[in-house]
Amino acid sequence: MNFNPNSIIRQNIAGLKPYSPILPFDVLSQQLGRKPEDIVKLDANENPYGPSPLVAETLAKLPYPHIYPDPESRQLRAELSNYTGVAAEHLLVGAGADELIDLVMRLFIDTGDTIVNCPPTFGMYAFDADINRARVANIWRRQDFSIDIDEIEALFTPPGRGPIPKIIIVTSPNNPDGSLLGDKELKRLLALPGVVVLDEAYVEFSGSSRIEWVTQYPNLIVLRTFSKWAGLAGLRVGYGAFPLDIIEHLWKIKQPYNVNVAGQIAARVSLVDRERLLKNVARIVEQREKFYAALTQFNWLKPYPSQTNFILCRVQDRSALEVKKKLAKRGILVRHYNSPGLSDHIRISIGTPTQMARLEEGLNEL
Repeated sequence: MNFNPNSIIRQNIAGLKPYSPILPFDVLSQQLGRKPEDIVKLDANENPYGPSPLVAETLAKLPYPHIYPDPESRQLRAELSNYTGVAAEHLLVGAGADELIDLVMRLFIDTGDTIVNCPPTFGMYAFDADINRARVANIWRRQDFSIDIDEIEALFTPPGRGPIPKIIIVTSPNNPDGSLLGDKELKRLLALPGVVVLDEAYVEFSGSSRIEWVTQYPNLIVLRTFSKWAGLAGLRVGYGAFPLDIIEHLWKIKQPYNVNVAGQIAARVSLVDRERLLKNVARIVEQREKFYAALTQFNWLKPYPSQTNFILCRVQDRSALEVKKKLAKRGILVRHYNSPGLSDHIRISIGTPTQMARLEEGLNEL
């Protein structure tokens, strides 16, 4: 049989550029010729203190790994309700917030529908939009990374620039710059006839959340994750708060056993031990402020104020890519950007004091 599967692959998938994820420790170790413990990994906004010690203890005694997990994550959602102040009926747990982003698009998007994206921002929004055959209306952030609300409102004002968008996705604090969206701006977005998805992946580092607003606004969705504050990036647990009229349909389309047993238990243990974990968050915030001050001493770096566990810097008078490469030779990994709105930038995740001292030493050598 002479059959070419490429002939029936969806056209939007055939032309899709793959997402470029950060490499894991074992691959990096091989590429750099260094032991994992010798690498200062500050390129993916991971928590340098890792998860609660109770996570490893609890998972070592995992009683039923051969049994499918609770498809509704009932116990985890009950504990999340206590943590967030939002009733469990408004909460849905996903395999990372990434799964929930895709679910929301599958719920609302028909081929050709429009989403509003505000780059520079997290790349998964446009990625999932492309997979779901959505048209992406990019409203670029201003030079200070604030959102141009006027331009977004113009998309909803006939004649506009085409079909009225269905979804507006905003991040607060934003990745990769760490800036916050103000209450006034968010309320203007919520006044528009579309669903507003507010990604709060880094909210524990800022203390500025609107998750309880979902009970007041029928078009607001708030997403969160355990990857950052709780150090569970490897276990992929996220959650979202939704108006009841929206979440009832999400229950229909999510995979039945989307969050595995280990992930659910690790998230629950993290909530039990949250006092310890939030102390680690406070340590990261303190280190962020100290390192921001240190970065201002380099005349070839312009750091941006951040409310997250990372700091974005514009590299001046030299190549950002060369800075990344020279640091990598020293076993120090930072994220390099050379894309629209982020030409010659690096993003530095906040590590332990020892890690940040090693990075500062490396920057001084440059």
